Amino acid sequence: MKPSRPGSAPSRVVYSTGAGRMCPGCVRPVAECVCGRVAKEVASRGPVRVGRETQGRSGKGVTVISGLGLPPVELEALARALKQRCGSGGTVRDGSIEIQGEHRDTLVQELGRRGIVAKRSGG
Repeated sequence: MKPSRPGSAPSRVVYSTGAGRMCPGCVRPVAECVCGRVAKEVASRGPVRVGRETQGRSGKGVTVISGLGLPPVELEALARALKQRCGSGGTVRDGSIEIQGEHRDTLVQELGRRGIVAKRSGG
């Protein structure tokens, strides 16, 4: 980065409410990280499971992503991006992401593209 003025420190984003947490590697919002630094942190926390549940939903199935271990702000940003990718609704509940409908294959592929190792769970 170039200094904003001669003799001053390089300019960088100090605080922003618009994008949430920024990746320290590529200086982008965490949901749009391209360097994989945040994904490596998530991968070291344990397995990410993508499963399907119908209990308590009147037979309607939802795809549940659990084991991410991200802070709530990052979880919301990732959920928003995944919902847009699937073209469906959903929510963040108890540290896991719920996407309406059967989207396990799409979500495993999308998480893999973002550098997060995810496995299908269930039948």
